[in-house]
Amino acid sequence: MLKTIIEEALNKQVVVEAQSSQVYLSMASWAETQGFEGVAQFMYAQSDEERMHMLKLVKFINERGGHAKVSALTTPPESFGSFKEMFQELLNHEIAVSESINSLVDISLQEKDYATHNFLQWYVAEQIEEEALARTILDKINLIGDDKGGFYLFDNDIKQLIPTDTLEP
Repeated sequence: MLKTIIEEALNKQVVVEAQSSQVYLSMASWAETQGFEGVAQFMYAQSDEERMHMLKLVKFINERGGHAKVSALTTPPESFGSFKEMFQELLNHEIAVSESINSLVDISLQEKDYATHNFLQWYVAEQIEEEALARTILDKINLIGDDKGGFYLFDNDIKQLIPTDTLEP
């Protein structure tokens, strides 16, 4: 049985992951309207991945005797200025998610809930990957500068970062 403090903290993370999915969905829509199919596909895949992170938490909470709650979300931004700004926002967002996960890990240790601590290690590792990927993409955008041809190639190249099972038929 989950302690109330753990259940509440995990439910807050459910909201964080659901909000992440919405932010990436909004980024995907914006990229698509800008004519960047590859970036849009990448963001749609990221949105799906964040939703799966949320569902994993929901199932864990319920399996441990808690009650996962579905909460209202904040409307994400509809436009992002430039691709550089959008990917900088993506990196900032992933850093915030990492901080949230780290807080959860801290609470689980304080409460001596080692099952939750063990479960959260997957999220810790996942966030390291997410932040590294965002930094790598931002580095590539910085290399491109204002070269429109470079953005065309970048849009095609980013498709390589999408797991093949999430690509549209």
